[in-house]
Amino acid sequence: MLVDTILQKRTKKRGIVALLLWSATVINYLDRTNLSVAAPVLSKQFHITPTEMGIILSAFFWSYALFQIPSGWFADKIGQRVTFAFAVTWWSLATAAMALGRGVGSFIGIRVIMGLGEASVYPCSVGVTSKWFRDNERVKVTALFDSGARVGTAVTMPLVVWLMTKFSWELPFIVSGAIGVVWAVIWLWYYRDPEKHKYINQAELNYIREGQVKHDGVDNEIPLKWYQLLYYRNIWMMTIGFFMLSYSIYFFITWMPTYLVQARGMKLMTMGFVAMIPPLAAIVAELFGGWLSDYLYSKGLSLTAARKVNLVGGMLLATTIGFSALVHSAVMCVVLLTISYCGLVIAASAILALPGDIAPKNMASVVTGIENFGSNMGGVLGPIITGFVVATTHSFVPALVLSSIIAFGGALVFLFGLGKIEPLNPEKVLFRNQTMQNRKAVSE
Repeated sequence: MLVDTILQKRTKKRGIVALLLWSATVINYLDRTNLSVAAPVLSKQFHITPTEMGIILSAFFWSYALFQIPSGWFADKIGQRVTFAFAVTWWSLATAAMALGRGVGSFIGIRVIMGLGEASVYPCSVGVTSKWFRDNERVKVTALFDSGARVGTAVTMPLVVWLMTKFSWELPFIVSGAIGVVWAVIWLWYYRDPEKHKYINQAELNYIREGQVKHDGVDNEIPLKWYQLLYYRNIWMMTIGFFMLSYSIYFFITWMPTYLVQARGMKLMTMGFVAMIPPLAAIVAELFGGWLSDYLYSKGLSLTAARKVNLVGGMLLATTIGFSALVHSAVMCVVLLTISYCGLVIAASAILALPGDIAPKNMASVVTGIENFGSNMGGVLGPIITGFVVATTHSFVPALVLSSIIAFGGALVFLFGLGKIEPLNPEKVLFRNQTMQNRKAVSE
């Protein structure tokens, strides 16, 4: 029996799982970005001011950020299969409901409801990655599924513009919502954890587990309370650094179409195609960054150094967002924006892999939820601050320079604040709690 297992040719179901994760992220960003593309049309039709539009664009992130930790806890506790399917169905229906919006209040309400569902996408994806992939595959796979964000953003730009100009602004929201419901049905039918998957063979399962320093079990046992993770310094540094990264990256997802139209004088259709350039280039950059980090690790570089190459280097490249506002040439502006976006996603590929590197058993999703909470506070504040600065100064220059400064701060956090990348030891917290209980008992 052992010989048969050794000689057995491995199945490659990991590839299908990775493809499903990638497509979920594509749909996720298609749904969250379509409002950004429609923003100039909606602002004119419903007489929405820049400050109001900033609030609408950020409303999604209010619930998205707040539900990161609960969604991560649910994913770890009841499993990513059911959690993911339910979440995608929820946010897809909310996306379609945007077609019913008729003003600031209704747009804000629908986007808040939509954020509740979308909060699960990264906690679920990272949890699945920690179960299905070896340690030296993790950043590559993370980069792959996160590159779906760039694909979704890039596809959204011309698709939404075309649907709006040919039909109506409502149709893009209905179409993208329907796509998500189809995905949820496919996921629920196909996905299982590796030990329970009916199409994986023992050779592939052994291959996965042999390549993991730690691996999550099938019992869903969680060694710590979610809030006990906050005792670890690296959790805080990951969260703060991700906040700084997201503050900058969400400019591309929310305000960039408006910036290209209003500040750079582009026509709507021209903007739709030009706005594809940064995310398309970022796809290549993120896949390269994922390959680079895993390659350096497989060649003997420490896990800490391999991850920080992406984190620090990417954030330094991201500072070019400020310089893009200072050049007169529209072409050079787009070039600098593209470099910035590429740097941000190179860093993102590594930071999204960190939960799988450091999380205690069966806690990768909730660790992701914690760092994503910080990340999406950047998503909450970024659009609002940008809208306020633009409305106050009548210029995008100060807003983009501020993003550049924050990106530089992120590089410093990852370089000096983030410590050694290794699995967190639950015994540290359990021992700490036991010591405190003993002291309390003695004092009483």
